[in-house]
Amino acid sequence: MQTFLQQVINGLSLGSIYALLALGYTMVYGIIKLINFAHGDIYMIGAFWGYYVINTYHVDFFVALLSSMVVTAGLGMLIEFLAYRPLRHSPRITALITAIGVSYFLENGMSFLFGANTRDFPQAVAQRNYQVAGITVSNIQVLILVTAVILMVGLQLIVQKTKMGTAMRAVAVDPEAAALVGIDPNHVISFTFGLGSALAGAGGVLIGLYYNSIDPLMGMTPGIKAFVAAVVGGIGSIPGAAIGGFLIGLLETGVQAIGLSAYKDAAVYVVLIVILVILPSGLLGKNVKEKV
Repeated sequence: MQTFLQQVINGLSLGSIYALLALGYTMVYGIIKLINFAHGDIYMIGAFWGYYVINTYHVDFFVALLSSMVVTAGLGMLIEFLAYRPLRHSPRITALITAIGVSYFLENGMSFLFGANTRDFPQAVAQRNYQVAGITVSNIQVLILVTAVILMVGLQLIVQKTKMGTAMRAVAVDPEAAALVGIDPNHVISFTFGLGSALAGAGGVLIGLYYNSIDPLMGMTPGIKAFVAAVVGGIGSIPGAAIGGFLIGLLETGVQAIGLSAYKDAAVYVVLIVILVILPSGLLGKNVKEKV
């Protein structure tokens, strides 16, 4: 039982980061039906920005976290403006290929500018381990989980309780009708990209603190797993993306706990297939009928 609870704690810490990433995927898809495969690389940029400001300016961890969210939010809006907005009315495959191109551009650009070597993320928070009923819990795990939950609750409040959130939901349902009642879809879509990218940037700083290492290709695998989490939870559903992220984190740590670390990635996709066979629209997704 102690081993099980230990893996649950580890899985929730990792899953909270997947959840932050998955929220960006699901929001963008919900608004413009685009899978932004560059999202994982924005997470990488967030980690590098946190690394830079902590090492250069010796700022507090929370200052680094907030500044990373601001920088990645700006980057997300810039990418939307330059790469995706001109293709808004193009076939979906065109935007999808562009997203893959943006992903490779960010990865290779960072490798060219800063080198491809792994860097040690500064230990901005001194780690302390606590024993609770035989379970080891570190202050960093608690910090990651609490920070992620606060950000997710904040996102839900923005979407449900603000005018911009109402506009986001209106554009997601019918952008043409939203435009007719005075909502600017471009502003809403740009804000959505910025909000999702800010969460990804926060996830990058948190994972850097968790694993103590970053590199320019660090966003590839977590980005794909976060997309899987969004699909498992129900693409387009914010609560579903959060649940999917936690499930993927728990699954990974569970597979590692039974000695199958080499197959942890495969296990994620097996679970995806099983869930989609049983629930084609995900755990919290809605079946939407389309006219042919």
